[in-house]
This record gives sequence, structure tokens and C-alpha cells, in this order.
Amino acid sequence: MALRVEATLFGPDTRQYAGEGQRAITLSQIAERAALLESLGFDGVTTAEGGHDPFLPLMTAAPSTKKLSLGTNVAIAFPRSPMVTAQLAWDLQHFSGGRFRLGLGTQVKAHSENRYSTAWTSGPGPRMREYLLCLKAIFKSFQTPNQPTYFEGEHYKFKLLPPFFNPGPIEHPHVPLYLAAVNPYMARLAGELCDGLRLHPIATFRYTREVILPAIAEGLARSGRRVEDFDFVGAPFMAIGGDAAAVRQAKDTLRKQIAFYATTRSYQGVLAHHGWQDVGAELHRLSLAGKWAELPTLITDAMLEDWAIIATYDELADAIRAKADGLYRSITLVLVDEARRDPEPMREIVAQLHRN
Repeated sequence: MALRVEATLFGPDTRQYAGEGQRAITLSQIAERAALLESLGFDGVTTAEGGHDPFLPLMTAAPSTKKLSLGTNVAIAFPRSPMVTAQLAWDLQHFSGGRFRLGLGTQVKAHSENRYSTAWTSGPGPRMREYLLCLKAIFKSFQTPNQPTYFEGEHYKFKLLPPFFNPGPIEHPHVPLYLAAVNPYMARLAGELCDGLRLHPIATFRYTREVILPAIAEGLARSGRRVEDFDFVGAPFMAIGGDAAAVRQAKDTLRKQIAFYATTRSYQGVLAHHGWQDVGAELHRLSLAGKWAELPTLITDAMLEDWAIIATYDELADAIRAKADGLYRSITLVLVDEARRDPEPMREIVAQLHRN
């Protein structure tokens, strides 16, 4: 089936996953990359909250493009109130001419409390449900200021919007909502309340088919919608290169990335689904000890096969179809550096993925 194809505008790189910091980026580079990706046929670009605010770069990407969707992949919800997020999303939707897609995630308790200085008031699932409902009420009130729609829940309330603080109606008032998910609860919630789901790459292909897809279907049934109305976005891990030697090197690099994510206890359900729970426990222990360099040694070749697309560039489209055909409606590829170095192969990969 034809896939909608996104690219990361910029995002976490190998240096970050290895604990070595990250490269800086400029406004002109953001604009240049967005324009290049649009020229190569990509359908959208996304920005991550990996040390940078995910919204601001999209304001630079918007005027340098005409057709690309512009999405956060993802913005962390709880450190921002629903009103703060709604105002950012509303302005981006307006300034981009309706091309913005709001992707939200929860992060974990330790990061919320100790990095974001944000109280962890409850389990993330029920709180995110209220967050989404509150956002919808705010958006509706922005568009119909004379008939505001308020919301009051256990965690969030929206009961006041004087005209002075209402940004007013815009031409494209529907802001598509996407929820990051790797566990069944969030997948069901996305199916029930959102326009799409952004799957964390830590979800293997088998876990996705056996756990995530049924949960999405359950959520869609609750809202009376069809799967055709829902955008399921995959972002699989990839080990790719120009030749076999480069692919082998990419596999070693990918071990660092997978090991980094697999230290997180919230993702242990994926590892347990494959019987890798002991590996997950050891990865978490090593991370707490600051032994980041030792983590990749625990990720075997067999595990990489379950997690990743492994191919040379000329094999990439076929390799994606072999593992993901009929699974995703959209796919996010981390190929911006490759596109800048050698754009024509990237153009052909996108064209192949667009074909039925």
C-alpha cells in the first residue's frame, strides 16, 4: 500500500544517545532543510523535544514550505498547561495555513519532576485523557468566541476565556491531535480521542501487530470511527547505509539508540513481550550507574532484526514494505542528513513508498 512519508527536520543524533551532547542548529539550516525535504517529495516534517522546544522550529519551517505538514513528534504535554499548548498550536495552524499537526506525549515521572520541575499528580493515562478533552474545548472556544465550550475535570479545568484573551477564529480550526504511544492504554486513548497515533520506535513490529493494533481498534470502536479515519504513524529504528560495510556500522550505532530507550521502565512491556525482561532490567541498572558505553553490548543481532529496518539505500523501500506493509498509514524516516548529502536517492525512496 502507498505510504505517507515524513522526515525529521532535526532530532536526536548518535552523539546524544551516547551521552556526548548534541550539535547546534540555526534558523537558516531549519528553513533550508524544510525546503529541501519538500522538494524531494516528503509529505511532512516533524520536530522532537530532545533538548529543544519542538514548536519554535516549525515557525521557521512554515514560511519556507507550501505543502509539508508540520508536526511535533512529540511535545511533552504535562509541563505545559492545556491553554499554553492550545495557543501554540492555534498560532502554528493559522500561520502554516492549516498544515500543523499536534503530537503529544507524557514523558515519565522522573523526568517530569526532576527535569521539567512539574508535579506528577496521577497516572499519565487518565490525566492525558483530560488534557485532550480540555484542548478540544479550548480549540472550540477559540473558533466560536461567542459560545465558549468549557471543561472541568479532576486534573484540568477551563472555565474562563474573556474576549481579550481569545485569539479568535481561523480558516482551518481543526488541529489534528496525535498521541505518542507504546503501551495499550495510550493506544486505546489515541483511537478514541485523536486523529492519529505516533508509535514510539521501541515498539517492535511483532509487538505492534499483536498489542498496539488491537488497542487502537478498541479505541476506534468506542468513538464509532473506522480505521480508515485514523493516521497510524510508524517511526521504526533503521540501520541503513550505502553498502554492506556501512550497514554494519549503522547497526552498531543503532545499538546505542535502542539501548538508550530500552533503559526506560515504561517500555519494559515491549521487552517482556519478547522475553527480554532480564535484558531490560540490566540496561536500567547500567543506566543508573552511568555506564552508558556498556549498554549497546546487550542488544544482539537477533533483537535488531525484531526492532529495525536493516538495508542499503537501494533496498530500503522494499525492506520497509517487507516489515511494515499494511501496518502503518504514515512513516517517519530519519534521513535529513542523507538527503542533504545525496538528495536523488532519497527522492527515489520517497517515490517508491508513495506507490501502491
